[in-house]
Amino acid sequence: MRRALTHLVAAPRAAASRWLATTTYGRKWLVLGSLIGLVAGLGAVVFYEALVGVTHLLLGTLGQYRPPTPAGEGGLAGSGSFARPWAIPLIVAGGALLASLLVVYVAPEAEGHGTDAAIAAVHHNPRGIRLRAVAVKIVASALTIGAGGSGGREGPTGQISAGFGSALARLFDLGPRDARIAVSAGIGSGIGAIFGAPLGGAVLASEVLYRDDFEVDSLLPAFIASIVAYALFGSILGFTPLFGYVGTYHLLSAGPLAWFAVIGVVSGLVGLAYATVFYRLADAFARSRVPRWLRPALGGLVVGLVGLAVPQVLGTGYGWVQHAFDQRLLAMPLWLVLVIPLARIVATGLSIGSGGSGGIFGPGMVIGAFVGAAVWRVFAPLTPGLGHDPAPFAIVGMMACFGSIARAPLAVMLMVAEMTGTLSLLIPAMVAVGIATLIVSRTDATIYRSQLRNRAEAPAHRIVTGLPLLATVRAEAAVSPPRLVLDGATPVAAAAALVDELGVAGAPVVDDDGRLRGVVRVTDLAGASATPERPVADVADGDALPLRGSDHLDRVVEALLATPDAWAPVVDDARHVVGVIGLADVVRAYRSSLRERLAALAPTTDVDGVRALTIAPGSALDGAPVRSTVVHGVLLTTIQRGDAIIEPRGTTVLAAGDRITALGSAGALERVARAASTPGPAS
Repeated sequence: MRRALTHLVAAPRAAASRWLATTTYGRKWLVLGSLIGLVAGLGAVVFYEALVGVTHLLLGTLGQYRPPTPAGEGGLAGSGSFARPWAIPLIVAGGALLASLLVVYVAPEAEGHGTDAAIAAVHHNPRGIRLRAVAVKIVASALTIGAGGSGGREGPTGQISAGFGSALARLFDLGPRDARIAVSAGIGSGIGAIFGAPLGGAVLASEVLYRDDFEVDSLLPAFIASIVAYALFGSILGFTPLFGYVGTYHLLSAGPLAWFAVIGVVSGLVGLAYATVFYRLADAFARSRVPRWLRPALGGLVVGLVGLAVPQVLGTGYGWVQHAFDQRLLAMPLWLVLVIPLARIVATGLSIGSGGSGGIFGPGMVIGAFVGAAVWRVFAPLTPGLGHDPAPFAIVGMMACFGSIARAPLAVMLMVAEMTGTLSLLIPAMVAVGIATLIVSRTDATIYRSQLRNRAEAPAHRIVTGLPLLATVRAEAAVSPPRLVLDGATPVAAAAALVDELGVAGAPVVDDDGRLRGVVRVTDLAGASATPERPVADVADGDALPLRGSDHLDRVVEALLATPDAWAPVVDDARHVVGVIGLADVVRAYRSSLRERLAALAPTTDVDGVRALTIAPGSALDGAPVRSTVVHGVLLTTIQRGDAIIEPRGTTVLAAGDRITALGSAGALERVARAASTPGPAS
């Protein structure tokens, strides 16, 4: 049955893969983006309903406590007090314990806040998010947050659609670049759907990957996925903004901007405190000798106890944010308004940093809202010019606090504007968000540890910019004949004997028609040695990315770096194995191409090698233009200046500290090395 099903799916899958590989960029991402958006929207609906149901069962029925809800979800006032105060800590701890057991024993990668895991997948293994982890994330996060743990619902929804993007990459053999785009578009569309903020979600897909950069490639696919997800989510649960339409704000003079600058300063400092406290608590839990499955329960117990005094730390807290937008804020004691940001930071560290499952975006919204509200509460009685409406201050606090520490100021600013149904605060927000971002950017702090500093640090971009000729050489120039191809029906014992006899690290596995089923490694065969008669197809890795002869070497290197192997199978359009390619083959083909290109530039010169040199201060190359430094037989391919990669041009001026890559003969390279290190003429 399984073999028949494989045959049934193989032809349509191959046809879809061929179409996606040959169609236009717009058509490809209209299809893939729409599919990701559909799953993101459905996933957001499923998780939303699961969270509402679990919250009603655990906190509502068992705990006899109902948290307030935001305007877009009914605007319920919630319980005024705890009918069963003794039950709250037990419920929070119990929900965290059930979630922890599920995560630890079924899908450990679902631990913590899902957005960070999805960002890591984009950079390092976009094809590797397991659908099992997505399912576990939904249930575990619903239990953690629904029981009263301090977490946000964006992490699970982002991971749902990111996981589907990863599954699409495996299903249709998408290359590393397209796989990264699919996962990042999934992050943005899932978060945009659950918050009702499609524009901000789409921008988040491109901005959240780096601390100080922007992934332009993801923007258009994220727009498509995000609007589809939002349309589906809204069609089922409504299009009202999460916090309703929070009035309008009119900036009539420049004076009030000073108060928004104050919010910016406070938000930047609180954002730094959020990241610092969260990860110190997470590291403390990781170092503790408490069993991993028990840590979230202990954290939940403390959160439940804190929640008895500060109920704003329980659950998502979005209903309490709604209170910060109107005069209900005045009913809260001033000490409580001041304590809520710190209490929420600690509670999130205890709930999620302990290994619990949930997002950290949502708690950041609560923290920021009460930072802005606290500024208004403290200074409004002293300064009549602040007005009688705390909403503008709370909204801008949300934007500035989390936007700065998430290193995604533009995306968060747009998302909060969409969640509150107002764009009139964007000018004051620019002041606050800009100042908060400047404060945070003076450090390396970020709430998402998987973020890279910029694209120069990303493995994919570093390959393309550092070795530009990779993008011009096709894989067919480097393909080697396969030393071993295994039929899927071959018993594990026989396959292990063949692998051992030929001394290979693994082999492609094919079906009866010669189509690739996956790859099998020595470790896979060793792990299946207890069942020697088992077909090798059952232990093969079906998610391994096959390459094609038409692929360029930059894609080949990306694929090899994203797998545990130093080789990959090469297939034709029908997925028949035509060869294998490894890093050694790539180096051989690349060197051959370099020789050909340098020979075209300097026909009498031999290429003996490549050298990477750093220009010393005061050397002959320090301050000299490239055209005056090129000696006969040398080609400068790249200049790395700090984190930036510069394409060498004749007018490019070299500087001390630049790291240059030069190709040429041994003698010529030695002359360039001397010029880079000592004073004197360049040639």
